[in-house]
Amino acid sequence: MQLAAVLDAGSVSAGAQALGLTQPAVSRSLAMLEARIGEPLFVKGRRPLQATALGAQLAAHGRAILTASRRASDTVKGFMTGTKGLVRVGGVPFFMDAMISRMVADFQNLEPDVTVQQSYGNLPDLSGALENDLIDLAIVPMGALDAAPGFEFTEILPGRNIVSCRPGHPLLRKRRLQISDLGDYPWVAPLPGSPLMSDLHSILLANGMSDINIRYSGGSLMSVINYMAETNALAVLPFSVVFAQRKENRITVLPLDIPQPNRSLGILRRAVGQRSQAADRFASHVRTAFDDLKHLIKRHENAVVWGR
Repeated sequence: MQLAAVLDAGSVSAGAQALGLTQPAVSRSLAMLEARIGEPLFVKGRRPLQATALGAQLAAHGRAILTASRRASDTVKGFMTGTKGLVRVGGVPFFMDAMISRMVADFQNLEPDVTVQQSYGNLPDLSGALENDLIDLAIVPMGALDAAPGFEFTEILPGRNIVSCRPGHPLLRKRRLQISDLGDYPWVAPLPGSPLMSDLHSILLANGMSDINIRYSGGSLMSVINYMAETNALAVLPFSVVFAQRKENRITVLPLDIPQPNRSLGILRRAVGQRSQAADRFASHVRTAFDDLKHLIKRHENAVVWGR
């Protein structure tokens, strides 16, 4: 590396300065190298310094070493500041597909050297993955006081569920919409283990409905939307998920007030232990993105004529 720096700078003193070393130290190193290999590194009497054939080849190796060293330093610096590295994020499927995956794309447009690994799960699975250091953070709906010891939960969006349907659904044309009308149409079941399943049962119990006709279950968010867009099926979904699909105009809100869960969407992380700086940077990006979205979601919510 010292040989390359000296040849590139044209003199021993300039090369030493480029490396942050003293001129005598570099001169001694080059003299020791010449003595060890038994061949000259420089053509005698040439100014600026000119390498011999052997010196030029060794300098080429030195440049490669220097480049690798600087890249290694940049990598360490990037990991320390969160601009390089790996983020392992898990979350509940509908939120991940509707909102978080887009935020991952926005984040990587800003931080192209950070790799993101996304996985799916419900709260028990994701808590276990955090505990076993399989993921860095989880995007989950839960109560602010439900975090187990050793975990911290940061709210990013207040929870609100709605009944969703296709834009041309017959119930949207009813002048007086009643909860009992929900039993006249088929339903899409939430994913097994999802808190939406218990929310659906709460709606039934709160309104004296013993059962509903579940016609479709187990689908991803995209398959649920595709199914609902072609049928008169209903589904309980987070309002924010329907909001995220508003431009496609394939599902919409059925303007009927339903019992609301005491939950919020948030970031769940371990409260102790070493943290990835890249994961911290990603979590900050998600919080900022939801701060920007909150007023848009609220405005969209206020535009719905609830309980008409």
